[in-house]
Amino acid sequence: MESTGYRDRFPQLFAGLTLLSASLIVSSFLWAGAIRNMKRVDDALLITGSAKRPIKSDYIVWKVSLFSQQPTTQAAYQELKARIDRVQRYLKDAKVPESEISLESLETVALAELINGKETGKTAAYKLSQKLEIRSNQVDRYSKLSQQITELINEGIPLTSEPPEYLYNDLSKLRIEMVAEATKDAKARAESIAKSTGNRVGGVRSADTGVFQITPRYSTGVSGEGRYDTTSIDKDITAVVSVKFGIE
Repeated sequence: MESTGYRDRFPQLFAGLTLLSASLIVSSFLWAGAIRNMKRVDDALLITGSAKRPIKSDYIVWKVSLFSQQPTTQAAYQELKARIDRVQRYLKDAKVPESEISLESLETVALAELINGKETGKTAAYKLSQKLEIRSNQVDRYSKLSQQITELINEGIPLTSEPPEYLYNDLSKLRIEMVAEATKDAKARAESIAKSTGNRVGGVRSADTGVFQITPRYSTGVSGEGRYDTTSIDKDITAVVSVKFGIE
């Protein structure tokens, strides 16, 4: 009786408490549903896919360095010119087209006269140097020629045949193809993982293309900034892609 009288005395208070309790229950259900939906939205797999192809260099850049040192610039230039002419004749005899040969700028250095290890303020000699550069798509032939040209050293011509650089011309096109292959590999891996857990792979949430590794054939050396090997004719190119897939 006392309890009933209390409710009768404060009907608005009891109504408010009842409404508040109902609101808390409804809010709890809504919050739980929101959490479930949030988890469903965030369900994803971050997968790294890769693709690898063998490639062969289709372009060569090869440089030959020559120098001369004489007491005067005139004498040094005449000697250097004779040596350059001899190398150009050698290349012509080897059927290298003139269009594939270019001369870089002439460099001149004055060498100070030294007496007892101290400079006298006079010039002892002048050293002149120049490079011939050969650029061609005849990779195999000029690679072999770069090893044979040192025969001129036996004629008394001081030269340095620099290691050729071996390049690949269609790299930009190949990179696009490699990214597509790496993405397919990532999806295949995601599907394998999802299947083992009874789920299904959804759409792509995000994708990040990693650096490309162009390495000598069968090499395992990589770099965090990517590699572009120019020392070998036969290479491997590897692309890596990180893809985030939704899970359904």
